Amino acid sequence: MTTAGSRVRLAALAMATLLLLPAPPAMGAEPSASAAAGDPRSSGEGPGLVGEPLLAIGIVLAIAVIAIVVTSVWVRVTSRPGPDTPRRP
Repeated sequence: MTTAGSRVRLAALAMATLLLLPAPPAMGAEPSASAAAGDPRSSGEGPGLVGEPLLAIGIVLAIAVIAIVVTSVWVRVTSRPGPDTPRRP
């Protein structure tokens, strides 16, 4: 019978052995240029902006404003008056 401690040691030894094994070589594409021209992410427009950058900026700004408003409301709602703070009527 094996104890729980020896099982843990055996598992740790197995994991350490797997981590120390060398990784197989990665196979990549050839370094030569391909026959394709232009930006493969766009439909023949050539290099430049891809997608809708103004829409993305607008969404990021909207998320920031929502986060600021929600945080401010949360702080107002959950704040408790301290000993020096007068209570509002």
